[in-house]
Amino acid sequence: MRRVWRTATLGGCLVLATGCSVNKSQTFTFTADLPPDFAYQAIAEYVPAKGETCTVPGGRNTAVGFNLKWRESYTPDSEIALYRTVSGCPLVIRRIRLEINSSYGKSRGDFGGDSAIVAVRDDLEERFKRTFSDAGENTFYGQCQWLFRTSGKPRILRKILDCKETDEQGTRERGRPFSAYSPDQLAGKTVKMKITLAREERPGWGDTWVKVPNGWKRCMGEGLEEEHAYCNGNYTDFSTFKMVDGRICTIYPGCTE
Repeated sequence: MRRVWRTATLGGCLVLATGCSVNKSQTFTFTADLPPDFAYQAIAEYVPAKGETCTVPGGRNTAVGFNLKWRESYTPDSEIALYRTVSGCPLVIRRIRLEINSSYGKSRGDFGGDSAIVAVRDDLEERFKRTFSDAGENTFYGQCQWLFRTSGKPRILRKILDCKETDEQGTRERGRPFSAYSPDQLAGKTVKMKITLAREERPGWGDTWVKVPNGWKRCMGEGLEEEHAYCNGNYTDFSTFKMVDGRICTIYPGCTE
């Protein structure tokens, strides 16, 4: 799905990866510790501050983008304003929408991504508030895993990135990576998202591949013309598939047995 994200201005200065130089007490740093060749995109969204009755016409320029061109230019540290004024309306940050991305091939479409959220609430209950270290840093955790499948009649291998929240010990939860703070917690602080990558990949959905000693083999189904090709009890007839680099293979990930 194509996403259209807008950048915005702060004090006449375009805010992108590291933003402009502003008062530290009015900003915080978002950063990420990601696996090699991973990057994040972020959209910081703002709403009228508590007690304000003003609105921004059309909601324009109420979001600020970071690392939008992550393939060409990426920095893990993003300085994010807590408060902004747009069209004369005082705004406060409400959330950061995050996309965790990584490429698995050379073509522009050969990438996977999944989402994460940082929520910011004035009325955040104490039990949900995170504790910051003496150095002013708080970390939340997640793990991503590559899911593989085939697409189309040539059965081209494609990958999907699936990211889940974890605790500090790496136990996976059901939801996406998530953390929440109140604005008064964040001034001058650092929020870090730490993501690990699962060692093993797995099929995108069940009963389409069979686990064998050296990897996974693709069930034939009713024939190469059948796109989904479920095994349906036939675990002896397998098909070839095409890697994104053009190789014709019989087993994943090693290609040849």
